[in-house]
Amino acid sequence: MELLTQFDLDKLIKRALAEDIGQGDITTAATVPPDKSGLARITVKERDGIVFCGGIVLEKTLAIAGAEPQLKTLAADGAELERGAIAAEIGGLLAGLLVGERTALNLVQLMSGIATAARRYVDAIAGTRAKIVDTRKTHPGLRALEKYAVRTGGASNHRFGLDSGVLIKDNHIAAAGGIRNALERARSFAPHTFRIEIECEDLHQVEEAIANCANAILLDNMTVEQMREARAIAGDAVILEASGGVTLETVRAIAESGVDLISVGAITHSARAIDLSMRIASD
Repeated sequence: MELLTQFDLDKLIKRALAEDIGQGDITTAATVPPDKSGLARITVKERDGIVFCGGIVLEKTLAIAGAEPQLKTLAADGAELERGAIAAEIGGLLAGLLVGERTALNLVQLMSGIATAARRYVDAIAGTRAKIVDTRKTHPGLRALEKYAVRTGGASNHRFGLDSGVLIKDNHIAAAGGIRNALERARSFAPHTFRIEIECEDLHQVEEAIANCANAILLDNMTVEQMREARAIAGDAVILEASGGVTLETVRAIAESGVDLISVGAITHSARAIDLSMRIASD
């Protein structure tokens, strides 16, 4: 939750609602008395179940939409829900519930999809030394929500943004004139509290990075065997991160190579929104 407490949810939600509502919800205004109250239920439609995430977003969205929501039940973030389970029961003004329905579901479905994907990767490497981490490959404007969802699923966050740490990528190396130059410049610039990580594409670069005192090395698109060799070269003093083309089918073997971190951009950039349904309870 700490990522969300530093983030202006109201501003994001108002912008998202404005995009959907425009000048007003004509259908709801034409069919639903503004003072009529009722109950809405949100249920899971996914065949394989989900990891729920986004309760605070759901409540805030409906409140800003004018529902005056009263939560009767709400699944905890991180709860595993099967198909047909009730994720939330919300009382309130029906007009507001209907106005906010699609925006609320869009956000919660995306967050739950990310949390569900993260949980599957975490489960796949259980018992190894490795941790699953996300990347900066998030949807613009939604990073705080998406990184919170990653943590809800049991994975960890990489850098939140460019100001969160030093990660020297291939283009930085090229621009700086090589690995040695890049690391020397980074050490002279970054505070001593910052860990300096550098991307390496082969084992020769790994050796050069270690010789020039890199704190962490990102192994870019290396084979599992190369990752094992990198661990033998680095020992345990240097953090090794595997990155590039990681899938649920390959992640276990990658974890067993001895790396410390496995970054998976697909958790956020390719997450499939899970299927939730909101229904107004009949009288």
